Amino acid sequence: MRRWVLGAAAQVFAEFGYGAGTTNRIADRAGISIGSLYRYFPNKDAILRALMDEHLDAGAALYQERLAAGLPAALDDCLRLVIKATIDNHRDNPRLHRVLFEEAPRAPGLLARLHESEELAVALVAGLLEHHPEVAVPDPALSARVVVVTVESMVHRLMTASNSVPPQQVEDETVILLSGYLRHTGPVVGSGW
Repeated sequence: MRRWVLGAAAQVFAEFGYGAGTTNRIADRAGISIGSLYRYFPNKDAILRALMDEHLDAGAALYQERLAAGLPAALDDCLRLVIKATIDNHRDNPRLHRVLFEEAPRAPGLLARLHESEELAVALVAGLLEHHPEVAVPDPALSARVVVVTVESMVHRLMTASNSVPPQQVEDETVILLSGYLRHTGPVVGSGW
């Protein structure tokens, strides 16, 4: 039943947004009474948190699965591996992802979970970059953070927008951007704001 409610909530939030995605609409879409919904979730925020947890767990699993399969030799292919995992985690329901990241309230527990998920991704990418012969940046740990934040931002912003960009184009453009950054060997110009 919990899974059924979450599926209905994903549809309702994607269709109506977070504000208008009420528990009554979710219960109606799930075909259950509001009382039954409240046996599984005390409120709309708890439903949202469960959906966010599922999204973060799926993203972490994709990263680990793809990186465990072995690293390609070329830097661009390593970047594609990370970017494709992020794209695949956003591919199923872009409208829901827009609601999760742009409309929903951020309770402290959810923010902590988002930061934890980002730190895991940064650690995985840092491991990928630290010893790669094509990476020329002076601080691979910082660059891993830049890669993760850039990939998340590019994928989220370009795939969930009302005028979304096709996933392959998001992947290609992000590879161009990040491979140039990671191979850059010259001095940093204008390092201050």
